[in-house]
Amino acid sequence: MKDGKARQTGVSQKTCKTKSCLHSRGKDGKNVRNVELQLEFWMKRWNEPAFRVGYRFFILVCLCALTGVGSVFAQQADSDSITGKVHQIPDVTVSVRKTPQAVKATSPLQVMGKMEMERLGVHEVADAVRHFSGVTVKDYGGIGGLKTISVRSLGTQHTGVIYDGVAVSDCQSGQVDISRFSLDNVSQLTMTIGQSDDIYQTARAFASAGVLNIQTARPDFQETSYHVNANLKAGSFGLVNPSILYNQRLSAKTSLSVYGDFLRADGNYPFKMWNGNSLIDSKRNNSDIRTYRAEATLYTNFTSRQDLQVKAYLFDSERGLPGGVIYDNPYAAERLFDKNYFGQFRYENRFSDRLKLQALGKFNYSWNRDYNDEASGITDDRYRQTETYLSATLWGDLGKGFSLSLAQDFVYNYLHTNLEQCQFPQRYTLLTALAAQYHLHSFTATASLLNTYITEDVRIGTAAADRKRLSPSFSVSWKPFEEIGLRFRASYKDIFRTPTFNDLYYLVIGNSGLRPETTKQGNWGVTWSGSKLGFLNFLSLSADAYYNKVRDKIVAVPAMFVWKMMNVGKVETIGVDVNLSAESRLTEWLKCYLTANYSFMQAEDVTDPDSKTWRNQIVYTPRHSGGGNLTLETPWINVSYNLTYASERYTLAQNLPDYRIKPYSDHGISLSRKFSWKRHQLRLQLDALNLSNRNYEVVRFYPMPGRNYKISINYYL
Repeated sequence: MKDGKARQTGVSQKTCKTKSCLHSRGKDGKNVRNVELQLEFWMKRWNEPAFRVGYRFFILVCLCALTGVGSVFAQQADSDSITGKVHQIPDVTVSVRKTPQAVKATSPLQVMGKMEMERLGVHEVADAVRHFSGVTVKDYGGIGGLKTISVRSLGTQHTGVIYDGVAVSDCQSGQVDISRFSLDNVSQLTMTIGQSDDIYQTARAFASAGVLNIQTARPDFQETSYHVNANLKAGSFGLVNPSILYNQRLSAKTSLSVYGDFLRADGNYPFKMWNGNSLIDSKRNNSDIRTYRAEATLYTNFTSRQDLQVKAYLFDSERGLPGGVIYDNPYAAERLFDKNYFGQFRYENRFSDRLKLQALGKFNYSWNRDYNDEASGITDDRYRQTETYLSATLWGDLGKGFSLSLAQDFVYNYLHTNLEQCQFPQRYTLLTALAAQYHLHSFTATASLLNTYITEDVRIGTAAADRKRLSPSFSVSWKPFEEIGLRFRASYKDIFRTPTFNDLYYLVIGNSGLRPETTKQGNWGVTWSGSKLGFLNFLSLSADAYYNKVRDKIVAVPAMFVWKMMNVGKVETIGVDVNLSAESRLTEWLKCYLTANYSFMQAEDVTDPDSKTWRNQIVYTPRHSGGGNLTLETPWINVSYNLTYASERYTLAQNLPDYRIKPYSDHGISLSRKFSWKRHQLRLQLDALNLSNRNYEVVRFYPMPGRNYKISINYYL
């Protein structure tokens, strides 16, 4: 009996090591025998299929419950009746990395958050966008140079820019200078090519071949009622750029964010470059810039389901335009003055989890002055444009994976100039977008139909005819294997760009009879991501092949001794974009981040088979481009290396050697260190840019700065 009792006791001790046995057991063997009989009964039932499924579900539920209440059970159990001790299993933490949205997207999507911006060491929006594949940044050189973006050779007019949910536009030129935005108060940059998965957006967001979304930082008051973020950047060529971001909680439902910065630089950097057969060793002049920027945003929550965001923005700059490098005449005196003020709001009402509404509004005022004291005389051209924008979007969840949205936008644009024979054009635009999305397990499909109606009026001359057009798009994503992070995607978009006011009405060059420039986009891609892969903590890959066809391309052609805007261009583009992102903890104190991208882009003129430009690469489009970043993080210092590369490009439609721009590669390195004390944070960063000290060209005869340095000091409270 004693031996049997001892054997029974040993069984009880072994079993009690699990949380399910924290309750006490009897000292006699009666309870143990009952357990054995019950186990025998349930083992016979185990082979029944219905029972097997139900049992596994039951076990799953129990495990979920035990993870939440296990600690309560442990507290309630004083001790078991055999050992007199409490047996508790150590806590187990299960961490699962969330799949990046860029991997799950049905169309090419690239996202860069604040932490990644700091790792890359970028200070400007243009520098950050250069790390996106399929995107070309047209840079006229230096800090004060104009910077625009183009997606897959489609031109800057086909690329939309959205700032905190509301579109940024220029009806005069159709291009947006992204240098007017600072990264100091930006939390995230998102680049979408083609159809976006987010159907809860404005109708205007559907109207571009690609969209750059700039999202500013929203205040977070978990620990304190205010935050201060002060930043100072200084560097070569007279750069001084202080900025401050102040966030204040006004009440439990209302907060205020205020941002301001000042930038100045002389920009007179030395350069060497060939102009024909002559080597020019000189220094850029008239390259200075002075910029003021201020922004205030009010956030308020009326209820838990209703919130309002109101923003006021101010931008004021004066810059010199050095122009292209000319060997025999380095003189430049052209000055450009820019003023841009706008106010916008965003209201959202989440009626329920299945129905929500957003309303947006914006009034934009832009003023430009182009002054030039030339030898032939003084020119002083002034332009003023205004825009009134209203939008409403209704989104509903129809159940069973279906969702639907309806967006309605209204835009009014007006342009005034002091030029002779100005036609003072006005444009009224109505955009209606109907979008649907289906998502079920591993399959996602999105479709949209955009209706555009445009009518215009002028004081002098003939206005452009009314334009009506339907623009469909769709995209799909499929994850064939549940346990493997492999996804396939495909998308199609039929979109167009409206001729700008310059295209239609600028002096004798404009042509009011222009048709919209249409674009058909097709994309096929594959994405993959995985975690815990040997020495790699995370790895993601994406590869996309695409085909674009542009018809009625708007170009300037000579006609009767003057240039005239015409619909004569046709372009076919095939390409491949590849992206890689990896993270690895090499040692306990060393962490490594690697990002890389490559783009192949064959964008050819197919307008006329008999012309000299047939199948020539279109201007300023490299066939090969790419870049990468390698960041090493240590407890003492972080080191980041950046590389950007672009192959040869041509400045004119005919790909002759005289019109060729040489390939270039740009190398940079950043060193940074963050110090923390209580709630105070101090971050120091030192950048060495263009390490090879080469004056390469992005735009012909506009040399980029050679080796230069920058220091950044950031304080956060």
